[in-house]
This record gives sequence, structure tokens and C-alpha cells, in this order.
Amino acid sequence: MSLSVILGLMLCIEAPGSSAVTDVFVKRGDDVLLEVMDDATKRFIILVWNFNTSNVLVGYSPGGKPTVPEGYTGRVEFFVGNYSVKLKNLQDDDSGVYTAQVTGNKDQTIAEYMVTVQGPVSPVDLNPDSVSISLDSCNLTVTCSTEDSHISSTFTCDTNTCSQEGGDQSKVTNSGASLRVHLLNDTIICNYSNQVSWTQKNMTQIQDLCLLHAGLSDGVSICLVKTVVFSVGLIIMVSVVISVHLMEKIRKLK
Repeated sequence: MSLSVILGLMLCIEAPGSSAVTDVFVKRGDDVLLEVMDDATKRFIILVWNFNTSNVLVGYSPGGKPTVPEGYTGRVEFFVGNYSVKLKNLQDDDSGVYTAQVTGNKDQTIAEYMVTVQGPVSPVDLNPDSVSISLDSCNLTVTCSTEDSHISSTFTCDTNTCSQEGGDQSKVTNSGASLRVHLLNDTIICNYSNQVSWTQKNMTQIQDLCLLHAGLSDGVSICLVKTVVFSVGLIIMVSVVISVHLMEKIRKLK
């Protein structure tokens, strides 16, 4: 019986499932290696790797050469030594279930993977929305945003420490990635990630940011001090001039 006929018959066989499906996440454009980890490969007539049950990726019979359908030529590499298969340059349409099946004394699924292809996450922005200042604390609300989602959180700082209202804030975006804003020491961190990539933006020195938005940054304080010193000096100089003038006038009157 030819290999192509056997492959056709394999598609009609419902092989017993493997004990577990392995989840694999792959970055768009990358390769992935799917391995067989089962003793059933010691004796078989034919082994077939399938995609979503009905699409044959490769068929192999001991002593022969691997057969790869034309649609997967150059995109699939089969390793005779351990029966693993490498999928190359994966795209979104390649997400799905990949199974390795053997036929021999019995038909059996010896490997099963749920492959999910993901693109890299987009950049994030972290911006202050509002600042309120009291005598002993500062409340700062920020927004952590991506191209399709956002999350806001409020932080309270005193002269020594900062805390996040409600603790870490996170959500799953429309693309299935995780958007999170949290506090680490005195740094606000906006993190956006999926299983294959991540990006983040930080906002440091929150207390200084509070002062800046309140119009009391270090630069402003120095300017204010200089203004006060200049004003006091000017007042002293004017007072000295007036005193000297008065003393001279009194002396003349005597």
C-alpha cells in the first residue's frame, strides 16, 4: 500500500488521545520544535503529524523517507532520529492543534500540542492624570495605556513612603495580553505582556512628581529662596539708607 493511501486512511482513524495537551506559545515569525516523548514510537508502521486533525504535515514509515505535502514544503522539517517536527516562520493561521499519531498493532496519539501564535505587544504609555496635595501627603492618579486598552490607579505618598490604592491593578486586553500597573519602592511601573513578549514604562521619584505638579519643585523652591533673600537684603539696605538720612538730619538740627 502506498504511503499516500496510508496517510489517507490515517485521517479516518480516531486514535486514542494522549494523556495531556501541551500548550505552546510562539512569537509570530519564529520557529517551534514539537517533540514525541512516547515509547509507542519503538514499533509502528507509519507515523503522521497532523494539524487540526485533517491537515497532514508529514508522514513517515520506518526505512523510508519522510513525505511532506506540497503546501508545507519548506515550512516543515522532520527529524527521523526522534520523530520530532520543526514548524518554521509561524503565522497567525498556524495556531491550532498539532498531533503525532502512529499506526501499528494499535492506533495511538503519541503527542499533542496546542500551538498559539502571538505577535509582540504594542508600546505602553504612562501619564499622570491628576495630583492633589495636602500638608502631609500627595495623591497621584496615573493612566497606563496601550493602543486598545487602559488602566488607571491612584498612589498616595507622604515624606517617606508611597502606597497604591487597592494594590496592583491589572486587566486582560482585547488582544489577550495582560496590562498591569504596580508600585515598586518609589517607582510606578506600567507593564504590558503576553506569553511571547513584554514592554514597560516607569515613572520614578513620585514625591518629586507631586511637588512638580503642585508648582513646588526644587527649582521653584530655590527661586523662591533667592527672591526672599533679595527682598530681605533690599529692605535692609533701604532701612540703612533711611537711618543714615535721619541721623544726618538730626545732627544738622542740633
